[in-house]
Amino acid sequence: MDIYDFKNALIIGFFMAFMIGPVFFMLIQTSILKGARAAIVFDLGVIIGDLTFILIAYYGSRPLLEKIKDDPRLFFIGGLVLVIYGLITYFNKENKKEALESAKIIEVPIKNNYLKLFLKGYFLNFINIGVLAFWLGTVLVIGPALKMDQTAIFWYFGTILISYFVTDLGKIVLAKKLKNKMTPRVIYRVKKIMGIILIVCGVFLMLKGFIPSEKIDKLIQ
Repeated sequence: MDIYDFKNALIIGFFMAFMIGPVFFMLIQTSILKGARAAIVFDLGVIIGDLTFILIAYYGSRPLLEKIKDDPRLFFIGGLVLVIYGLITYFNKENKKEALESAKIIEVPIKNNYLKLFLKGYFLNFINIGVLAFWLGTVLVIGPALKMDQTAIFWYFGTILISYFVTDLGKIVLAKKLKNKMTPRVIYRVKKIMGIILIVCGVFLMLKGFIPSEKIDKLIQ
């Protein structure tokens, strides 16, 4: 994995940490009510949930990837998945109150039970099928781009998850300030921005299926 892929993975992980949804608010809520340690345990459950989805997406689609790894249409498919996910994010009407109510589906216990917190983080993330769609689209694009090198793919997605986790640590530390600043208007804007970013990334990937890589790289630079 070269430095460009490394930076790309870091950026993906960073922006993922700010995807607005039940997990985002549950993490903030847990940090405020139960402390940083409890929030970190909860977040580790979320990370393992993401890892599970990555493994499902990778091994579930590996036979397909091996057959069409040199087929440019694969970039179109992966880009289309990201565009659809971006459109869903952009047009989602869920506001702060609804997201907080979703997060409260699983109540935080009075006493810290780290195993329960870990499992809550895992299952709250795992039941979101949109997360699987996101990882599937990413795997469909990254696998062939890294020439199906299993080690490179491992480090790429490992970097994403590490970047995601480190960013979440910052959110945990700043939880009280974040909660005060997360007004419905701010949430609305953040979701719009995230949706646009996903759509733009998806469009670039779709174009990569029809335009030579050299021209795409020059355009990005």
